[in-house]
Amino acid sequence: MDRPISDTKKKRRLGKNALRITGLIAVLVGALFVLRSMLTKELDRKDFQTATVEVGKVEEAITASGLVVPAFEQQLTAPVTAAIQEVRRQSGDQVERGDTILQLDEEYIRLQYESLADQLELKKNKITRLRHEYDKNIQDLAYESEIKALQISSLEAQLADTKRLREIGSATPEEVDQAQLQLDIARLEKQKLDNELRFREQVLPGDRRNLELEVRMEEKKSSELSRKLRETSVIAPRSGVITWINEDLGKQVSEGELLVRLADLQRYRIEATCSDRYAAQVKIGLPVRVRINQTDLNGRISTILPAVENNTVAFIVELDEPDHPKLRPNRRVEVFLIANAREQALRLKNGPAFRGKTIQPLFVVDGKEARRTEARIGLTSVDYVELLETDLQPGQQVIISDMAAYEHLEQIKLEE
Repeated sequence: MDRPISDTKKKRRLGKNALRITGLIAVLVGALFVLRSMLTKELDRKDFQTATVEVGKVEEAITASGLVVPAFEQQLTAPVTAAIQEVRRQSGDQVERGDTILQLDEEYIRLQYESLADQLELKKNKITRLRHEYDKNIQDLAYESEIKALQISSLEAQLADTKRLREIGSATPEEVDQAQLQLDIARLEKQKLDNELRFREQVLPGDRRNLELEVRMEEKKSSELSRKLRETSVIAPRSGVITWINEDLGKQVSEGELLVRLADLQRYRIEATCSDRYAAQVKIGLPVRVRINQTDLNGRISTILPAVENNTVAFIVELDEPDHPKLRPNRRVEVFLIANAREQALRLKNGPAFRGKTIQPLFVVDGKEARRTEARIGLTSVDYVELLETDLQPGQQVIISDMAAYEHLEQIKLEE
């Protein structure tokens, strides 16, 4: 038979069950505490940066680097090979049109000019003499032809007389033949003179024209040397600022060698480069934003250089405000090529929180907490990112600092 359990044993058994239940509750409480500590962390508001969700324009931009250069820069080169005799202006000087900048030694070019002038004078005299010789030769041949015609007329008369005398027996057949022979020779001689006259009339003008062409060529050379002689004084062709000048007094410079760079510092453009992986997107007319410190200037690509060097594409940007006061020559600027844009987009200021992920974890500030949410990232620019497929609303504050260390948390407590 089963014996009844005593009250003492019942109390012991109840005590053990109570201890087990208490232990289980303690374990559950501890687990909840650990889990809460894993899902929640306290941060000081001063340790991160926030931005407000808003609706506005987002531009997807290609980043490039640029250099401010004068919109117009003229290079003045040496007109002849000569030595630099005098430097009248310095780099950075403002010059007006007509001001003398450099003086080259003109002695050698002057000697060339004077020598050519003498040769030209000799050829002009030769043309005059040739013209007189031509007129004389033509006239002499014409006279000889007329004389020969008269001789032929006389010989024709003599032949007729000899034939009449032959008929009456006063002349022999040999005399008739002799008269006929002299007439035939005279006719051939006149024909020869006529041919010579026609030849001279055709050839002598051509010889004179050739010489006249040579004179014209010499005159052009003389005119060119005269121009080069004048250009030994290097004169500013327009108003501007000297950005570079060859100041080596006495240095021999070759024809075509750079002497001066003259720029208009009232208007500027941008010479920019970007990676060649964007070559297909870089097109003439593409909108561009140029950033100088905190100032943005708008413009468009006007020229694309055909060569790709060092894996970069070079292009020129014409600005809407080429005379903006912040533009300075040789100043480095940031250039953004606007490849795509959306006018009314849900956007957030760009910051370290965005690291190129398509689905981006974000922490939205809600009172004294920051709760975790997600957004798909659309267009991205240096300034803003577009938020897609998210529960974020305009006006909400979102942490844009780097939160990679806290992305496993669902919420963060915020301390003042």
